[in-house]
Amino acid sequence: MRITRSIRCVLAAVICGTLFNSAARADGEVIAAFTKNQVDPHFEGVRAGVAQMAEKMRATVKYYTPTKPNNITEGMSQLEDVGVTKPNLMLFMPIDAKAQLPTIKRLIESGLPIINYNDRGGDAPYLSFVGQDDYKLGYDIAKTLFDHLGGKGNVVILEGVKGSTTGDERKRGFDAAAKDYPNIKVLASQPANFQRLLGMQTMENLIQQFSTIDGVIAAADASALGAIEALNAAGRKNVAVVSINGVPEAVEAVKAGSLLAIAEFDGFKIGCVATAMGLNAIRGQSAPKQITIPGAIITKANYAPWLVPYKDRTCPTPDAYIAK
Repeated sequence: MRITRSIRCVLAAVICGTLFNSAARADGEVIAAFTKNQVDPHFEGVRAGVAQMAEKMRATVKYYTPTKPNNITEGMSQLEDVGVTKPNLMLFMPIDAKAQLPTIKRLIESGLPIINYNDRGGDAPYLSFVGQDDYKLGYDIAKTLFDHLGGKGNVVILEGVKGSTTGDERKRGFDAAAKDYPNIKVLASQPANFQRLLGMQTMENLIQQFSTIDGVIAAADASALGAIEALNAAGRKNVAVVSINGVPEAVEAVKAGSLLAIAEFDGFKIGCVATAMGLNAIRGQSAPKQITIPGAIITKANYAPWLVPYKDRTCPTPDAYIAK
């Protein structure tokens, strides 16, 4: 029986493991790297890590970032573009995990290898997840604040985006820590959506509502920096503020003493490790289903390494976080 040329092409693609040309290659793969917006310095770190590791491993990167921050319509359109352009590897973080999951599953079924990184993207057969434990980050940074306050005081929480895995897990960590400190009173917990302006506006409203606030827990550096602006404007510079991420401007605030501490959520490391693991996988190496990168507590005693510009940092490899 004769086999047509088109059938032979399909069979060859299947044998190689994918219709997206992601079989083991020496170099030159194209990576589609998704981030959620162009304004949050955390995602600047993610892109810097992806770029450095891709260059080191001789791959090229096409970045997909909405022009409007966290815009799901643009995010969905960009996923459709990937289905047309057919890169060798995709690094994906969701804007809306529920809305984007069907398209992600369809892309994986068509043969595109996808690493889920930074934020969990729902129940799909990803190659792997690379990120951090948001619950633990939330718990640890809240505990840092409560210990600083001597285990008692009035605290407000600036949450992330309600319904997002990252925001919800961090909030769950904050709440768990508060339960362990019976003399800590949480006056209010309101969304600030990981944003600076909303962090400032929410903090302004809370200052009007409560005459005594001893501490602020922010789900992201941007919200914390906005809260500090509001506190300073109101003459409440003695309020202790903590946050999560570790972007350079926030670390400068730790150095200056206006921000007490940050739980490290390092986008640069996540970008590096996700890129390396994805490229290793499509070049024939096995990949663990998950790599969880530990996060330090950044304080005035240890802040210096986080002030190094992204371009001058050195990418870690997946081996640094895989248990031997």
